[in-house]
Amino acid sequence: MILELDCGNSFIKWRVLTAEQGTVLSAGVVDSAEQLLAVLGGIPSLALRHSRMVSVRSDEEASHLVALIAERYGVDTACAMPAPSLGGVRNGYADYQLLGLDRWLALVGAYQQARGACLVLDLGTAVTSDFVAADGQHLGGFICPGMPLMRHQLRTHTRRIRYDDAAAEEALHSLEPGCSTVEAVERGCTLMLRGFVHTQLDMAQQYWGKDFQVYLTGGDASLVEEMLPDARVVPDLIFVGLAIACPLR
Repeated sequence: MILELDCGNSFIKWRVLTAEQGTVLSAGVVDSAEQLLAVLGGIPSLALRHSRMVSVRSDEEASHLVALIAERYGVDTACAMPAPSLGGVRNGYADYQLLGLDRWLALVGAYQQARGACLVLDLGTAVTSDFVAADGQHLGGFICPGMPLMRHQLRTHTRRIRYDDAAAEEALHSLEPGCSTVEAVERGCTLMLRGFVHTQLDMAQQYWGKDFQVYLTGGDASLVEEMLPDARVVPDLIFVGLAIACPLR
């Protein structure tokens, strides 16, 4: 069995695959390394042979998790590292080591599937976009706050904005002008997100006309999915790139 880990800024996304067919046996999201081990401990007949990880957390946090997995399951964890090129993609940053590993693996995974020009949109805590030309040249991208960050900033810095997650979800049943604070905030942030996506599509069309593929991933992908009827929605896009960066030996 293979353990795959995506250690983001807010959560650890994990999944366990069969080594032979790559079938997903179990998957989930946790808050911490300790919670991950507790969840894995509840999987019947778990027998890990391999482990691989991508992390945007500190080196100390990543090393701690690697050590816990080695101690509990006796396997080494292969960690994705920055690279000037991977899977046919050439890193577009002047200093390739500064491109976030989550973005890097997502765009590599998208290019491997598209085998042509692609726009990669990842809607998580932050929202990122990346442009990859048909020849595999990464043209760069953009980063802006995602829904969680926009929502948090308004709640933190505006005293009268107070509501819970259930109210936020209810507010998004429509994008009509809000008649309450929660509706105004949630719908306003969603429209900002959609506006960002529109500009990315316009830019991709300026580059490639209609000859490109859009890839959509991240926890808030559903907020813009209806705008992109031809997009490929791939929730585990980073794991596609992770398998390329850390192949089984």
